[in-house]
Amino acid sequence: MDGRVLIFYVENAVYYILGLVALALEVWAFFDCVRHRANAFEAVGKKTKTFWLALTGAALAIGALSVLGGGSGGLLGPLGLFGLVAVVAACVYLADVRPAVKDAGRGGSRNRGPYGPW
Repeated sequence: MDGRVLIFYVENAVYYILGLVALALEVWAFFDCVRHRANAFEAVGKKTKTFWLALTGAALAIGALSVLGGGSGGLLGPLGLFGLVAVVAACVYLADVRPAVKDAGRGGSRNRGPYGPW
C-alpha cells in the first residue's frame, strides 16, 4: 500500500470521527432545547426558545449533512466553515444557555453553594 493512500484513509477517518463527535454535540443541544419550557428561557434573560430551537436545529441539519455527505473539507465538511459554525452554535447553547435554563427549571439557584445544596 502506498503511503499516500494510507494517509488518505487515515485523514478521512479522522474527519469522519470529528464529524460524528460534532453531530453528537448538535443532537444533544437540539433535544435538550426541545426538553425545556419556553418560559424558562425568558426567565433567565436568554433569547427565546424558538430562536434556540432554530439555531440548534440548523446546526443539527448541517452536522447531519456533513457526516452523511462524507465531505472531508469544503464548506460543508465537519471542519468546513458551516460545520464549525454549527458546532460553535451547539457549544454556546450547551455551555451558556443550558445551565441557566436548567437552574430556572428547578426554581433558580436558591440555597445552592458551589458544591451543591447547603
